[in-house]
Amino acid sequence: MTSNPIIVWFRRDLRIADNPALTEAVNSNRPVICLYILETETDRDLGAASRWWLHHSLNALSEDLKGIGGKLILRTGQAFRILDMLIEETGADAVYWNRRYDFDARETDSAIKADLTQREITVKSFRANLLSEPWMVKTKTDNYYKVFTPYWRAAQDSIDTTDPLPAPKSVPHYSKELKSDPIDNLALLPSSPDWGSKMRPYWTIGRAGAETALEDFLAGPVSDYPDDRNRPDKENGTSKLSPHLAFGEISPKQIWHACKRDLDKARKFLAEIGWREFSYVLLYHNPKLATQNFKSDFDAFAWDNDEDKLRRWQMGQTGYPFVDAGMRQLWETGWQHNRVRMVTASFLIKHLLIDWREGEKWFHDTLVDADPASNAASWQWVAGSGADAAPYFRIFNPFTQGEKFDPNGDYVRKYVPELRHLPNKFIHRPWEAPKLVLLEAGVKLGENYPNPIVDHKFARERALAAYKATRE
Repeated sequence: MTSNPIIVWFRRDLRIADNPALTEAVNSNRPVICLYILETETDRDLGAASRWWLHHSLNALSEDLKGIGGKLILRTGQAFRILDMLIEETGADAVYWNRRYDFDARETDSAIKADLTQREITVKSFRANLLSEPWMVKTKTDNYYKVFTPYWRAAQDSIDTTDPLPAPKSVPHYSKELKSDPIDNLALLPSSPDWGSKMRPYWTIGRAGAETALEDFLAGPVSDYPDDRNRPDKENGTSKLSPHLAFGEISPKQIWHACKRDLDKARKFLAEIGWREFSYVLLYHNPKLATQNFKSDFDAFAWDNDEDKLRRWQMGQTGYPFVDAGMRQLWETGWQHNRVRMVTASFLIKHLLIDWREGEKWFHDTLVDADPASNAASWQWVAGSGADAAPYFRIFNPFTQGEKFDPNGDYVRKYVPELRHLPNKFIHRPWEAPKLVLLEAGVKLGENYPNPIVDHKFARERALAAYKATRE
């Protein structure tokens, strides 16, 4: 036993509760240095909305650590060099972290671990952000699962059902003053314009916000989740835990444990946690999931990739109200309802014939819950190019989806206010409204609200023909 400090390297685990790397370090009774590195040499940078969330999440973590006697050290640069400098500066002889699973991060961690171990510096890594490791759940032929339902059925037998770790009561203090980059120097927040401030009222960022969101959801809305999860017009139909999970402000184990009070009631909700787990299995075994078709026969697909149409989709100006409401919700809040994600993604891919990778990139940049596994896997699911994908002929109808899941038009009226005075009958199909109805509602198609960017029937038939061509 030495008195040399242990470095706990935080990544996508920005919490003090159920954080095995932190708990293990604290239990050693040695000084603990809590470190976050804004890595500058990565395969893919965080999106702009994720950077905005990260700024506030780091502030929240810093306050949590301060409350138990710790201090968060912020550094910017190449992780390898930052750790080297801190080890030399402090005499630390151990580095603990919680595992991450995208290929670039795994390669970085493996190289750092090999180098530090060779120099007789202890490295310990832990599972903290998944219920089971991506390599654990195997088929009878010792392969990974490529279909969700059998995967989730098998995975539930391997879930660690022990209680989540409590937050440490205190962190052993490292006495020397260490340089920490001011958080503003990390330049995570947008400026010119400051579009991030409009998202702030929608979220309580950090561990405490995540735990409150979970408790509020389990206190009532979870009972109606099987139906309400498809209703974007229902304010509390979903848990909105996804960004908290993406940054590790709460762990899936904490969620599972809280749901054990009534597993039958929470079963459908937990299946969504299962989809996240499944997505990490796919990412682990397919490192280029965000850029490469899982099914190679899709490589021959004839995309149109019209830049003007892509821009109109991004800005919520397609002329299909349900689609436009979703894209404007994303721009306004940094989040989009899951049912609407399927519809907006299907519209981009199948109505506009724009490569799913363009949509994945836009969501990566604009979602506060942009997750390297779930985002890529879900886009490939909609495209039909992924594992356990939706069949190619499943093309979401953008107006009947709205009529079914936003029957009174509340969601559309909230995010597409120029249509708010249209009667329910036409709120999802303004192009069918008589001229007098449009006039009374103050809607001028082609002026203050666009005509449909493409005819639905034409787009559907064109998509089916394009998909068929890849299969011949």
